[in-house]
This record gives sequence, C-alpha cells and structure tokens, in this order.
Amino acid sequence: MAIYTSSLPDVVLTDKTITQRVFDGIDPEMTVLIDGPTGRRMTGAEFIAGVQSIAGGLNARGWGAGRVVALMAPNIPEYCMVFHAAAWAGGTITTINPTYTAHEANHQLVDANADVLVTIAAFAETAAEAIKGTKVKDIVIIGDAPDGMIPLQDLMGAPLTKQATVDVTEHIVVLPYSSGTTGLPKGVMLTHQNIVVNIDQSLPASGVTSGQMAVAFLPFFHIYGLQVMQNMYLAAGAGIVTMPRFDLEFFLNLVVEHKTPLLWIVPPVALALAKHPVIDSYDLSVVEQITSAAAPLGADLAVRMGERINARAVQGYGMTELSPVSHLSAHGKSKPGSSGVTMGSTECRIIDPDTLQDMPVGQDGELWIRGPQVMKGYLNNDIATSETIVDHGWLRTGDIAHFDDEGFLFITDRLKELIKYKGFQVAPAELEAELVTHPAIADAAVIGTPDDEAGELPTAFIAVVQDQPVPTLDDVQTYLKDRLSHYKQIRLLHVIDAIPKSASGKILRRQLRDEFGS
Repeated sequence: MAIYTSSLPDVVLTDKTITQRVFDGIDPEMTVLIDGPTGRRMTGAEFIAGVQSIAGGLNARGWGAGRVVALMAPNIPEYCMVFHAAAWAGGTITTINPTYTAHEANHQLVDANADVLVTIAAFAETAAEAIKGTKVKDIVIIGDAPDGMIPLQDLMGAPLTKQATVDVTEHIVVLPYSSGTTGLPKGVMLTHQNIVVNIDQSLPASGVTSGQMAVAFLPFFHIYGLQVMQNMYLAAGAGIVTMPRFDLEFFLNLVVEHKTPLLWIVPPVALALAKHPVIDSYDLSVVEQITSAAAPLGADLAVRMGERINARAVQGYGMTELSPVSHLSAHGKSKPGSSGVTMGSTECRIIDPDTLQDMPVGQDGELWIRGPQVMKGYLNNDIATSETIVDHGWLRTGDIAHFDDEGFLFITDRLKELIKYKGFQVAPAELEAELVTHPAIADAAVIGTPDDEAGELPTAFIAVVQDQPVPTLDDVQTYLKDRLSHYKQIRLLHVIDAIPKSASGKILRRQLRDEFGS
C-alpha cells in the first residue's frame, strides 16, 4: 500500500464545537460582518450576542437540541448568526440552495427531517410551497415577514450563554447536500469534530490572519463558502463582506474598498479575472493571492489570471464529504495546475480504478483520502456510504489525480466523466483548459457523445468572447492540433450563450447531455 502523507504538522483534535471554535477567534470590538450592498456592519460582540439570543429563542420554541433547522438564504450577515445559533443550541443545520425550486427544497426538507425553515421574504412563496407534506409547520423570515410567518426578530429570546452539550465526534452539526454525479442529492453528515479539525488543518496554510477582510460571494449553503469564507475567517479573528449574488464589478468594488489581500473564487470568476476588459479599470494592487477551488482550473488560465492581477494564483482541492479541504497551496507555494499539498493529519492513495492497485508517483488513478475531516456518512443511505467510504476509512473521491515527487496534487478529472474514445480515456477538464486559452472562447465544457464506431466523441460547448468571430469546428481543431494528442481532439462543436454551472462553479454536464441528446 502506497500512502502519501502530509509534510505539514498533524492537527490536535479538540472537544470544541464549531461555534466555540469561532467564538474563540472573534475580537468583540472588531467589525466581523459587513453587508456588501448596504454597508451595514456587525461587531464581534454584536454577533455573539445575536447568536446567543437566537439560540435561546430556538430552545424556547423546541427547535434547539436534537432538532434540524433548514436555512435557505443568500449570503447576508444573519445567515452566519442563524447557523451558529442552531449549532450553539445543540441542533443540526441543513443548508438549502436558495435558487432551488419548491420541489427541490421539499426533497431536502423531507430527507433531512427538518423542524423549521429559516429564509428571507423574497423566498417566502417558494418556502410555503416547499414545506407541504413535511414536518415543517413554521417559516422564520430574516427581515420583514409576510402574514403567517415569524420574523427573526420575534424569535430572539433570553440568551443561551453556554453551548448545549453535544458529543462533538457524533453529533451532526451541518447537513449540506452533495449533488454527486447521479441520482438525487445526498445529505452529507458532518460532525462538529469534522468541521473544527478542518478549520485547524486549513487555517495555517491559508494565509488568513486576524484583522483581514474578505469578500464572500461563494454561497454559504455550499460547504466551500460555509467553511472557508464563513467559519475559517471568523475563527481566525478576521471578517467577511457578504454578497447575496455575484456581480463582477460589484465584487471588484468591494475588494478595493475593503482592501482584501486574499480572493477565494471558482473557475468562472477566474475566467473573468483573466479575460474581462473591466478588470483593467480597477487598481487591484492590494490583492496578494487568488485561490480557486470547487472545480479544476487549467494551468494556463491560472497563470494568465495571476499575471493580469499581479498576484499569486493558486488552487485548492476538497469536497463536501471532506468538510471540505484536503489540499491547499500552503503559504502561497504552488505549481501551475496543482491543487496544492496534503493538509496535516491527512493521508492519500492513488488507486487504479480497474485493478484497485496503488499507483506510483506521477501516474493517474482515483484519489482516496483518509483523515479526521472525512464525513460520518450519507444520511439515510447506507449503500452510498459503504460505496464511498471503504477499507478502514478511505474516502473514494471519484476524482482522477496524481502526485508529483514534491507532494503536489494534480487533479485530472472526474472518474465518471472520463470520455472513452476508441479505447482511449479522455479527460474533459484537460480539453476545457485548452479551449479557454483560445482568444475567442470565453468558456467551455466538454462531454462525450455516444457513437457506434468510436464509443464516445469528445464534444465541446463553447461561449464566445463578445465581438470576437465565432470559431468553427475546423478552427478549434486547428488550434488544438498541436496542443493535444490525436485522440483528445474535439469531434463535435456547439456554440451556446453560456456554460451551465452550479453555484460552486461545477459544469452541469448532465444538463448539456439532456438538452442536446447526448
């Protein structure tokens, strides 16, 4: 068995809950939360008081210890307060994508066995439809509430001044849902220990220091936004500026206004930073490092982005099931195309998907990970859990990767997204990374189209840069001819307005297949 370990120090496990860990880092006098659109500010003391008051109100209504609070809201300061109030009261929080339809939200409410739903007035109609047929009888509204719903202000009660007693190794504090590659989203059971240890693993390598501010557009319902932007920053004694939705110019304005040295982004934003003309209108000299995660970012694009902003461009790797971080470019040290190095107290293996044999340095295989940040399992799904966590705690990531001889991780692609063309395996992410280097291509996605002769044909979907001539299939093939092997060439091409992606930046390949009959 070939196990890749971390060069970083091991992490000491503690008995702290996530909210205790966050409270420990907060400076009561410092502004820790700013609402980006309004400029409304909240100090550390106000945040702690709000958390304890809401926790008291949850307990008073029977929504505290042992209960599940569903939270469906955009990035606003109150999101952080409600999350930690439920955790402080001994409950579980299931985070719902606020762009969900009522049908999608209903599935999560039922599966998570939620007791109450917290949202905003703009989503009240969807929420009212979503709770039908569920345990949820009450909807709490952040802000002004429609008739029949409870304003968050009315929920606040006598402060709960002490953390409710929980077993940090067993209690499920957060229940985000992972889309996976097939089937309905699955509830990922993360304990207090899972997410606390992941903060302690990630923080020393992140570059985040007390007093820093960061702009948080990464959605809090997703584990990347929840942990890296919300919990890690607060636990570090730093602060965040919340953005309810992403807008490039507004994001840049906030970065400049609040002098944020670190940017945490996803690949679609990397594309904009590398190519959008508006970037030249901003003085971004305050930015020292840009970290992209949640989906692969091509080395060429990362270099181009870093050179344009004059900042370090690095990547990280993780997944919801890992709380979420397993790899970061520690202390700004990186290699183009790499997702960084293994975090402390974490072990990795690279496994041949066919033979299940360990692969040597430099050769691709499925990435397996073991460590204290690995989830407890999938809620109500023992089969999926046993298929994912195997052989004494190894998590099968479903990602194809390799390590180099210095311990840097390189993600090649998703195992289940590999295209098989005439017996060759083709990684869509590799083709996508090359396509977006074309001056006329703003964004790209690649899938396999079934073919009787070849098995699957690599098929590209491209969005074109404004005012650029639309590339033809011949143009694309000519451009890629000298950049990729013969079997990695694009065989079919579709020009579309925009590449469909999730809030975390992952390409929605299934949607492309459904729409185009692949």
